[in-house]
Amino acid sequence: MSDNELINRKKKALSNAEKQKRYRDRQKEKGKQEMRGYLSPEAKKCYQMIAEQTGWNDSIILSNAIRLTFAAYKNGQIGLLNNWLNKHKL
Repeated sequence: MSDNELINRKKKALSNAEKQKRYRDRQKEKGKQEMRGYLSPEAKKCYQMIAEQTGWNDSIILSNAIRLTFAAYKNGQIGLLNNWLNKHKL
């Protein structure tokens, strides 16, 4: 048996759970944080329109939504933004 064959036998294939954990660990090392939640029907409609028009993935949409909400908050525009959403039933 050659050295390569011996090394290959010793290597164990990673399970999906192990691959996912490694991926999450790499993302954390990059300073990213996983967020989870459920979208209301109104938010889902908004999400679909944004994804279609921009081509953004879930992570980019969520990151930009939080950044834009923060900008509205810092500029005293949260009430205006919320009123607009309610007026347009979104």
